[in-house]
Amino acid sequence: MEHLGRGKQIYIGNINTSEKEIKDLLKAWLAISFAFAMVLRFSMPLSLYKVFIVSAVTVGTGFLLHELGHKFVAQRYGCFAEFRSFDQMLLLAIIMSFFGFVFAAPGAVMIAGRIDIRKNGIISAAGPIVNLVLALFFLSILFMFPAGLLKILAFYGFFINSWLALFNMIPVWNFDGAKVLRWDKKVYGIIVAASLLFLFMQNFISM
Repeated sequence: MEHLGRGKQIYIGNINTSEKEIKDLLKAWLAISFAFAMVLRFSMPLSLYKVFIVSAVTVGTGFLLHELGHKFVAQRYGCFAEFRSFDQMLLLAIIMSFFGFVFAAPGAVMIAGRIDIRKNGIISAAGPIVNLVLALFFLSILFMFPAGLLKILAFYGFFINSWLALFNMIPVWNFDGAKVLRWDKKVYGIIVAASLLFLFMQNFISM
C-alpha cells in the first residue's frame, strides 16, 4: 500500500487515519468551500466572509462527510481506506469559480482490500446516505430558525446535500450509483427516490 502514501498513522478510537489524510481533507475542504463561495456570493445578500462560512458548512462538509462515509464503512470491512485530494481538480475548481461555475471532484477515498459486489455496493451507498442524513439535519434547522443567517445556511445545506446525493447516484463510470445498482436495485431506487423527494420539497421552501 505504499503507493497510497500512508504516512504516519493516527488512531481515533477504532478509526485510523494519517497525517497525509488529515492534510488532504483540510486542503479539499478549504478549496471546495472557497470555490463554491465565489459562485454562491451572487445569490446571497451576505458579505463574502459570511458566504464562505455558509459554503464551508454546507458544501464543504457535504463533500467531505460523503467521502468519510465511504471510508468508515470500508474500514469496518477490514479494508485500508484513506481520502486523497485531487490537487489539479481542486485548482481547476477554484479557477472555474471565478467564471461563475464549478465542476468539483475534490478527491476520493482510496480503498485497498478484498471486497465483493455486495460490500462494494454498501460502501458506495454510504456516501449518498450521509448526504441524505445531512439534508434532514439542515431541514430540521430550517424549521427551527425561520429567518436570518441560520435560515440561509439551513436552506443551502438542505438543497446542496440533496443534490449531492442524487448526483452521486448517476449509474455510470465510477460513480457510487453504478456500484449500488450493480449490488441492489431496490437500495438504488430508494436512495434516488429520497433524493428526488428532497429536491422536490425545495419548491415549498422559501428563502
